[in-house]
Amino acid sequence: MTTDARFAAQLAEEAGTLLLEVRAEGGDLAPKELGKRGDERSNALLLERLAAGRPGDAVLSEESADDGARLDADRVWIIDPLDGTREFSKPGRSDWAVHVALWQRGRGITDAAVAQPELNVVYTSDEVSLADRAGAGKLLVSESRPPSFAAGVAADVGGVLTPMGSAGAKAMAVLRGEADAYLHAGGQWEWDSAAPAGVVQAAGLHASRVDGSPLEYNASHPYLPDLVICRPELADEILESIARH
Repeated sequence: MTTDARFAAQLAEEAGTLLLEVRAEGGDLAPKELGKRGDERSNALLLERLAAGRPGDAVLSEESADDGARLDADRVWIIDPLDGTREFSKPGRSDWAVHVALWQRGRGITDAAVAQPELNVVYTSDEVSLADRAGAGKLLVSESRPPSFAAGVAADVGGVLTPMGSAGAKAMAVLRGEADAYLHAGGQWEWDSAAPAGVVQAAGLHASRVDGSPLEYNASHPYLPDLVICRPELADEILESIARH
């Protein structure tokens, strides 16, 4: 049987291909309608593939009603069929992604994949490594809701705040060495960070809550509002700066 990591990669890639088709075919749609179509079609595909390939597992998806049965399950797939719907809906934007992660009881996120379809790449927890530091000083934040402490942290570490879309896109930019860190505290859900955190941690990057505590998944209320992803050598400095601000 295909390993869970390879299965996650296949699902993310297939959903990404579908989303590129939706984007190409929906040029006449209003942005909101295009985003809605992308969310719905990607979610339907992922649920179908999971039901066929891992029929005994539970699923937590941004685009589906939450089934409390997942709380008793030993294996839960946490998916964001289209992370960065707003960016997906804007021509020329590549900072959107597909997230597929597997949580296992007692082990946390064990397998994960993040697809960036416009870049024609899928990052997976079983085949990932940290790139050289090329974007020294860049601290990535949300375009719409950057953390209140971000400017203070940037000043402390000599960095420059750089806005970007999807959480997955920001996390993978840090992985590629294009930025030093991704800081977020404006509200997120488990599906926003599960796959990105699983991939970057497999590569050796730091990923935690803004207070340094671990990211924990498959909670009864899957709200996980803050996140720090950064190069490991910068983690202590960044977390100390966040605490000050």
